[in-house]
Amino acid sequence: MEPNRCSWARHPLEIEYHDKEWGVPVRDDNRQFEFLMLESAQAGLSWLTILKRREGYRAAFAGFDPHIVARFDQARIEELLRDERIIRNRRKVEAAVKNARAFLDIQEQFGSFCNYIWEFVDGSPIQNTWTKLEELPPSTPLSEALAKDLKRRGFAFLGPTTIYAHMQAAGLVNDHLVSCHRHEAIRAMA
Repeated sequence: MEPNRCSWARHPLEIEYHDKEWGVPVRDDNRQFEFLMLESAQAGLSWLTILKRREGYRAAFAGFDPHIVARFDQARIEELLRDERIIRNRRKVEAAVKNARAFLDIQEQFGSFCNYIWEFVDGSPIQNTWTKLEELPPSTPLSEALAKDLKRRGFAFLGPTTIYAHMQAAGLVNDHLVSCHRHEAIRAMA
């Protein structure tokens, strides 16, 4: 029998992502960078579209290594814009390179990106108790503040809605429905 899970997870890729990754607290900078890149690429598209291209992104963007991506020049950006494995949107690709540079600046200033981002939730995931998918907000005052601060630090293509999606994915907030089999498991990881 299938366990109860959040209703957005229907496709096998979504189910695997939901059951193994979504909401697990991420305290690794490279994973944070990966999720930020994928969330930015997803803007205006379905998450399934990005999950289907995730391995293409991993290959095109040097395994999501911000040190390498930050050094991508205009010629490399032009190559990426011809790469069918990713979303070939110039603004998104250019933002990925710009965001890698800003990401490294935050690492330098705070010791790690995780030190920086986890400060926004006082080091511990926010535990929500939603009963219906419709209750989940597209953004919150906290995601608005974080997006504004990231923009001030040089990030692009990461607004409050994208940042809230990142907060959900990276476990800064537990938005699994209370009826979902992952809700309590994620709560226990706090």
